[in-house]
Amino acid sequence: MSIFKAADILLPKNVDFAKWSVVACDQYSSEPEYWKKAAELAEGSPSTLNIIYPEAYLSEADGDKRIEKINRTMEQYLDDGIFNEYKDSLIYVERTQQNGKTRCGIVGCIDLEAYDYSVGSQSPVRATEGTIISRIPPRQRIRRNAPLELPHILMLADDREREIIETLAGIKDKLEIVYDFELMQGGGHIKGWLLDSATKADVLAKVGKLECPDAFEKKYGVKDKGVLAIAVGDGNHSLATAKACWEEIKKTLTPEGQKNHPARFALAELENLHDDALEFEPIHRVVFDVDPETVIKAMYEYYPQMTETDNGGQKIVITYQGTEKAVYITDAPANLAVGTFQQFMDKYLSENKGEIDYIHGADVVRNLTKPENTIGFIFDAMEKNDLFTTVIKDGALPRKTFSMGESYDKRFYLECKKIK
Repeated sequence: MSIFKAADILLPKNVDFAKWSVVACDQYSSEPEYWKKAAELAEGSPSTLNIIYPEAYLSEADGDKRIEKINRTMEQYLDDGIFNEYKDSLIYVERTQQNGKTRCGIVGCIDLEAYDYSVGSQSPVRATEGTIISRIPPRQRIRRNAPLELPHILMLADDREREIIETLAGIKDKLEIVYDFELMQGGGHIKGWLLDSATKADVLAKVGKLECPDAFEKKYGVKDKGVLAIAVGDGNHSLATAKACWEEIKKTLTPEGQKNHPARFALAELENLHDDALEFEPIHRVVFDVDPETVIKAMYEYYPQMTETDNGGQKIVITYQGTEKAVYITDAPANLAVGTFQQFMDKYLSENKGEIDYIHGADVVRNLTKPENTIGFIFDAMEKNDLFTTVIKDGALPRKTFSMGESYDKRFYLECKKIK
């Protein structure tokens, strides 16, 4: 099975790309003013804003009407012939972020038959964080009757030798440019090149090597864990929704009809986990409405091997009311400290009162934990080499383990693909 493939990619023609492209729908969900500004910027022009459902509006009462309008607009764009279709194609992308760093990727499609988001999955394509099943049905309503899909999904390859994507920078001047423009509202700059047939074949062959069982077992030092070739970096619930919709459609098709149905393949951007511009930020924990000393005592009881002496174990920094100390846990049950902590905290909160929140920035945690009855837990950033290893050994990471970049650096909608 080839899990990453070329796609029939749709790009608009004769449009203002800066108005066409908008950020992922799950960003700025508490900031409707961002989306209002996006609407002002895109007014009067074809735009992906008109064919997505920003989560900032999910609580509105007219959800079904909005979905119907989205689908009608998709049909209108198709009928009006605003797209060029690049058959059986891959696009090399360079995204210059706000911080000046350039992030590289390849737009193609994932075979959903190779992806399984269920707990304990050993499929070639897996989620990096737990999938919240309840989040899928509302997204299915949006996708179920849509003729098009637009990806904000970022997939990750553990290409430590940087052989798949990074080598394309040296030959891009020989390739056709298909877009080159500034993204709206501080999203940076994006440029895309269409791969020629020889380069496309070379890229797909290199991705295919990630599926080799012998090389996989040697690389990660594991046996009987299945081959994890590509991991979901961002947009897992969107990919899970595509999978759920495909499972519905598949039941209506013959085995032959299933082979090349467009809904079987989900458009996505593949990036290298080791891209220097791809930065992982830790997500810390603050627990409210608890007695800090009681929580710490319970943690020692749960992990009797925990000590304040650095014994080489997993490090967790505990902070409350200006007090701060590090603890270390040997013989930890999870590959990452945040996973080890979450096992304890899930049990504690199931038996005691308290509310947990997930916080970006250690200084924010320290400020939030100055009042009484509040305690914070600070974690080191995850090493990139730990991501695949942890998913392979432990399964999907605990929710809110890491963040890939700021909101304005998330993927923007740009390319489309037919799914009907």
